Amino acid sequence: MDVEAPSQQEDMKGQKPSVSKRQRKKVLKQRKWEEERELRKQRRKERKRQRREQRQSVQQEDRGAASLLVKRPRREGRPGSLRLLVDCSFDSLMVLKDVWKLHKQIQRCYAENRRASCPVQFSLTSLGGQLKQSMDDKDKGWINWKDISITTQHYSELVAKEELVYLTSESPHVLEELDQTKAYVIGGLVDHNHHKGITFEKAEELGIEHAQLPLSSFVKMNSRKVLAVNHVFEIILAYLEKGSWQEAFFTVLPQRKGAVAVHQKGAAPQEDQEEKTDKRS
Repeated sequence: MDVEAPSQQEDMKGQKPSVSKRQRKKVLKQRKWEEERELRKQRRKERKRQRREQRQSVQQEDRGAASLLVKRPRREGRPGSLRLLVDCSFDSLMVLKDVWKLHKQIQRCYAENRRASCPVQFSLTSLGGQLKQSMDDKDKGWINWKDISITTQHYSELVAKEELVYLTSESPHVLEELDQTKAYVIGGLVDHNHHKGITFEKAEELGIEHAQLPLSSFVKMNSRKVLAVNHVFEIILAYLEKGSWQEAFFTVLPQRKGAVAVHQKGAAPQEDQEEKTDKRS
């Protein structure tokens, strides 16, 4: 009777060779990946839900800004002595979609100041480039705006150095009160943190005063404390009306930033960046 020769998969004793450590790790990794497939799916759904809610929140703010421009009547208050300037000299650092966001933020600043009980002397400085083109294309009525100064000049050419205060979150100085003799500058930049600290650097270069709003003294937030141009503008308007930083912050800050008073519990830690979607699923 013929005897079969041992197969290549078996050794001389009829036993299969042992699996290497590297192969075992590969098998375990594959098994774990398969077991966590459903968990990854749920995480992706949750991330999509959060992004959808954030988009809806932004859209609601945009609709609110539009309604301010059209529906809300102007109050009779005349601009006080406090000056608020938006520095539009960062135009070249922004992509077009962010220029459009800045345009909308400026629209809201203008609308809020027109209806504020304690309006400020509002100025746009260094206007030009993409921002002016956006305003010309999408909001031709801006040339008829009232109670606002719009110029191509840099703010340092318009206001004495000793009267300027640049509002920047990187400043070590905290703004406790508003000085009616000062002109406060807000950086007109939407950059998603690509140019972190640039407004602080500009203030240092020019040798002018700088300060940050006392946000940390009153508010805990889920997100970073860098605020949009219109939020800074509206907080100052609210402070002038209410005389309280805390009331001003909680009147203006959007709900998605998860703001709570510093003496309250429940402020969630800053959210980690979203994990990259698993390309294998």
